[in-house]
Amino acid sequence: MNSFELNKVLGAILGTCLITLALNIAAGAIFAPEKPAKPGYAVAVKEGEGGGEKKTEEAAKPLPVRLASASAEKGQSTAKQCQACHTFEKGGPNRVGPNLWGIVDRPRASEAGFNYSPAMKAKGGNWSYDELNKFLASPRGYVQGTAMSFAGLARDGQRADVIGYLRTLADSPAPLPKAAANAPAGGAPANKPTEAPKAGAAPVAQPKK
Repeated sequence: MNSFELNKVLGAILGTCLITLALNIAAGAIFAPEKPAKPGYAVAVKEGEGGGEKKTEEAAKPLPVRLASASAEKGQSTAKQCQACHTFEKGGPNRVGPNLWGIVDRPRASEAGFNYSPAMKAKGGNWSYDELNKFLASPRGYVQGTAMSFAGLARDGQRADVIGYLRTLADSPAPLPKAAANAPAGGAPANKPTEAPKAGAAPVAQPKK
């Protein structure tokens, strides 16, 4: 191969490289990706999910309303995680924790034969529905110094189900809170009492025929 042919080959290679470089520059200018205003990744969220609103609405429901719609069956299933420390049957033995038969409305720290912590003894009062709800939400937060190591149940509905199950552990279950028993169906407002006539108001005279 003489020098003339070699120059042609090198010229062809150089020309190809220049054309490729020019195409890359042109493509980059046309198809350049748009840079976000802030670095990071966009997270797609489905419209209409309303997860935060649903949680707020659930948390806003008072305990009597949640107890009225609670499922004792679901509560029994959730309470299975407590069987390592508690028994639930009538006359059952105490374990790490006391027997829970008849716990609703039972005086606190009163189960015979169980050695309660000083903090539980000092708390006093009965295990009302409200007290059980607060204690199950955070045992150590509500009774500081209790020996119970359970972390608690964060979900309001789950606590209501467990309390509904505990209510069944009695020969005569304690009545539900009045607000739950008397709440009108569908949340409809109760009928307003009929207004009494104002004192001193004279009856309207009827014209004579």
